[in-house]
Amino acid sequence: MSGTYLGMPAFPRAARDAVNDRTLRGNLRHATHTIRAKRARAVAEVSDWAALREAGKRIKDHTLRHLDRYLVRLEESVTAAGGTVHWAADAEEANRIVTRLVKETGESEVVKVKSMATQEIGLNEALEAEGIRAYETDLAELIVQLGKDRPSHILVPAIHRNRAEIRDIFRTEMGAWGRPAPEGLTDTPAELAEAARLHLREKFLRAKVGISGANFMVAETGTLVVVESEGNGRMCLTLPETLISVVGIEKVVPAWRDLEVFLQTLPRSSTAERMNPYTSMWTGTTGEDGPRAFHLVLLDNGRTDTLADRVGRQALRCIRCSACLNVCPVYERAGGHAYGSVYPGPIGAILSPQLRGTASAIDASLPYASSLCGACYEVCPVAIDIPEVLVHLRERVVQGGPAVREGNRVVLRPAKGHAAERAAMRAAGWAFTHPRALRAGQRLASRTRRLHPRTLPGPGRAWTGTRDLPVLPPEPFRDWWERTRGGKDETR
Repeated sequence: MSGTYLGMPAFPRAARDAVNDRTLRGNLRHATHTIRAKRARAVAEVSDWAALREAGKRIKDHTLRHLDRYLVRLEESVTAAGGTVHWAADAEEANRIVTRLVKETGESEVVKVKSMATQEIGLNEALEAEGIRAYETDLAELIVQLGKDRPSHILVPAIHRNRAEIRDIFRTEMGAWGRPAPEGLTDTPAELAEAARLHLREKFLRAKVGISGANFMVAETGTLVVVESEGNGRMCLTLPETLISVVGIEKVVPAWRDLEVFLQTLPRSSTAERMNPYTSMWTGTTGEDGPRAFHLVLLDNGRTDTLADRVGRQALRCIRCSACLNVCPVYERAGGHAYGSVYPGPIGAILSPQLRGTASAIDASLPYASSLCGACYEVCPVAIDIPEVLVHLRERVVQGGPAVREGNRVVLRPAKGHAAERAAMRAAGWAFTHPRALRAGQRLASRTRRLHPRTLPGPGRAWTGTRDLPVLPPEPFRDWWERTRGGKDETR
């Protein structure tokens, strides 16, 4: 993923700094609560929401099971429509392909539609290293770019900024990137939007190369789909002479009719709208309208490895709606930067460690960046059981690393770390399979409960530093049952 996130500290440390920033917490609380309430009202309007959610899940699962077949069909359809398909195994190869395609046009500037995939591979930095300047045209992405910042939300990348901060960024930075901000710019939304519109319009009219991602790719027809709310995407997709789309391989759907489901669930779950103001679809090229050259870069970058994990692969269902971020109590307090990835929040906590592996401190800590409250699963429009995957990835971290394939099975490779935790789990496993020993231990613990410390020593100090130790009852449940109900414990 993007080099801007390399070397970031583990989530607990990064989150601690964010939690102490009162301005940040206030910005996040206001924004997430507002979006959450609007989304709830929009979803409540749909009487068959549960059926749509199940349909989206089934379409995605079916596609992932037959991904090889649908990707080949997609390539055939795009090629037949006049486009060119490129396959990229990782971020380095994708950046190399895009850079070459831009250089072949002779241009040194590109305009971009908001794209998580290009952020994931660090495309802007790769282009800059080759003397090519990429201009973000989404309003929030523009704010992030001008502020030399990083996105902190999937849908609203500048959610951590308030209006006054945005005004100051526009005033001081816009001139270095093009048309400066108007004199006397205030922090009213209308003025800020107009300043961005004037700044970007000259770039739209001048650009010869556009770069996008895609929300969906239809294998049946070779059609790509981008949904957005501002119109900047429509400008980038229609005005340039060359269009390059970088899309993760999981974004494919089998047939045109499948869009019916997602074009209902995505806008309501993301922007709380019945439909997106701009839904752009294009199939290859035509001689009369739109770009004259279209290139599709299909990005793997860890997705095939994720697909091999039967539990973890459900993360690839994600349609990037960000509903899980807006209900997550951890994200609301820590913000997106603490996750050290372009994919923050609950979905980032399960997607990033699978795409990047769990070798780094930040990726090993992400599966623990959750209270497992389950709110993320309840709002997910494709029913990703994020808590289930989080627990699964915690097991992987404890075992020591990425999954490896042995024949038709995916197993976890043992590792040296987390020795104390593994020893504790082995001891617990032994006790639960030896009822007499378990009963004796429970009785001993109950009789000595007054001597128990309130906090744990050593490695356990981190656990009890934020929560109380459970209070043991005066007697084990089995003893209470025998005493009050006359039941017989057959394990004695």
